[in-house]
Amino acid sequence: MSEPELRDPLLEERQQTHGEFGVTAGISQALKREFFKAELSDIHRECLEMIAVKIARISAGDAKHRDHWDDIAGYAKLGAEACSEMAEG
Repeated sequence: MSEPELRDPLLEERQQTHGEFGVTAGISQALKREFFKAELSDIHRECLEMIAVKIARISAGDAKHRDHWDDIAGYAKLGAEACSEMAEG
């Protein structure tokens, strides 16, 4: 009888903080579908897509994992900076 394959330790670790990948993907893709209905710049769309991934990880994984929240703040700041640059340009 063969031994069962062991899962990559990195994937196991990430599942603890990011949640089960299929669940995270479902949440993230549902949010992203909404973004494609709006007229957005590439920068704003990318910021929102990355925020969607972080929201999905918070929802499906560990909501107390601070990195998720810090990443959302960072992407929101990048989106805000793009507004200033677009207004100037």
